[in-house]
Amino acid sequence: MNPVNAASLIQAVRGPILLITVGVLVAISQAGYYSFGHTWPVLLIIFGLFKLLEKALASPPPLSGPYAGQPPANPPTGGTAI
Repeated sequence: MNPVNAASLIQAVRGPILLITVGVLVAISQAGYYSFGHTWPVLLIIFGLFKLLEKALASPPPLSGPYAGQPPANPPTGGTAI
């Protein structure tokens, strides 16, 4: 799978998975196992994992400028050193 497509897929599923996680955490709270006040950090962890995946799968920006790995088209010639 192309890294750009994988990053787009991660962005597309992030919202639904976070919504499902909220539902599961509320259900756990309603069942009396743990209160939502104790389980909400799970949402931060999942959101952070998605952001890490997006950054890992995103393609790097193209290089530009004088240090992009290409020699200058017209290198300087002659002149005096200061």
